[in-house]
Amino acid sequence: MTVSDIKETLRTLADPLIAEHSKRFFKTGKGEYGEGDEFLGIRVPVLRAHAREFRHATLTEIREFLRSRFHEERLFALLLLVRKFEKGSEDERREVYSLYLENIKHINNWDLVDSSAPYIVGAWLKDRDKQPIYTLAKSGSLWERRIAIMSTFHLIGKNSFDDALQISLLLKHDPEDLIHKAAGWMLREIGKRDMAVEKNFLQQHYRQMPRTMLRYAIERFPENERKKYLKGLV
Repeated sequence: MTVSDIKETLRTLADPLIAEHSKRFFKTGKGEYGEGDEFLGIRVPVLRAHAREFRHATLTEIREFLRSRFHEERLFALLLLVRKFEKGSEDERREVYSLYLENIKHINNWDLVDSSAPYIVGAWLKDRDKQPIYTLAKSGSLWERRIAIMSTFHLIGKNSFDDALQISLLLKHDPEDLIHKAAGWMLREIGKRDMAVEKNFLQQHYRQMPRTMLRYAIERFPENERKKYLKGLV
């Protein structure tokens, strides 16, 4: 099946009402983080089902979808890439990782990042030099910085916490709330696996952390303990 055939299939699934809701949900207005993004109006479970159906698409074909002006086609491409990475050989995984970074400017909203960065970037770098995510963490692009912190989700899942902690420190003074949320989320994930590690980090840094980052990090703490952190009394 050609790219045109797949696009035609996806377009038949489009729903203008869902598209309009998505434009608001993903903040596509003037000056918002998703400014100008366009939507077809296709639910994520539907995209996942079609990613399974078209799992044999080539990297060249996937690249075309990744560069689409439509949000759902970019997400469709990323779902295909994640699948190819998980099922691929070492060489195939390297190709997917390279394609991902070469087209990183098209991975430009939080759902696109969160559904792909841990499973491609984080997974590829697990036993390799982590410098690429430190470089991304210092990028001027909001989405590249989010890729950096979200990539550590894979490492956290393997009980490797140091990079997530270091990236969180680098992003502690980030101007974007979406970064604060992601960093706090990763700290919370660390706490699920080793509460002592998370609390040790918080003890050193929580007074300087953005409020949103702290709230996300302590979300699972007992209420009385959360209040102490928020009041700076720990």
